Amino acid sequence: MPVGTALLAGPVLMAGYGVVRLVGRAVGDYGPGVWWTAAHLLFLAGVLAFVPVFLGLRRLAGERGGGRVAGEAAAWTGLLGAAAVVVQAVIDLAAGFVSADKEAMSEMFDRVQGAPGVMPLVYTVVPMLFWLGLLALVTLLAFLRRDLVRVWTPVLVLAGTVAMAVSLDLLPVGALCLGVALLPVRRGLSG
Repeated sequence: MPVGTALLAGPVLMAGYGVVRLVGRAVGDYGPGVWWTAAHLLFLAGVLAFVPVFLGLRRLAGERGGGRVAGEAAAWTGLLGAAAVVVQAVIDLAAGFVSADKEAMSEMFDRVQGAPGVMPLVYTVVPMLFWLGLLALVTLLAFLRRDLVRVWTPVLVLAGTVAMAVSLDLLPVGALCLGVALLPVRRGLSG
């Protein structure tokens, strides 16, 4: 996926995840089933769309010197976090597929998350590296590539990240913040 497309697709897919999740919960059918599966497939696709974003933005940091090193570190931090989030989404999808109801799915999650190391590696600590890497990368680029990344971009990325961390119900709002933050970058790449 080209970087410009991914800059748009990632936030849109994550917003889609948030909207489908909210609708599924509103109709009282968010557990194993269609709403759960659709939401998590959008989530998985959204996270995967950020892979070319990290790789593309990393290249914008420069070919040499401190910008290159910092860009590499930020991008690989984000990619490590993305890998953890992908594993999380796959576990969530698998639990939804094999569970007959919410109770069975809850028991499945208890077993998986109870395994040593799973919570920090897949659900709490390492997934946060996705957001930390993205924030670090856009902050770096706001200093190094003002022609592509606006000074307010890191603020919007942080606001979106905080919104999603506060409540999963705010996923569409957080994704909108990401989309607005990254849209000028997309325009700059195509211009």
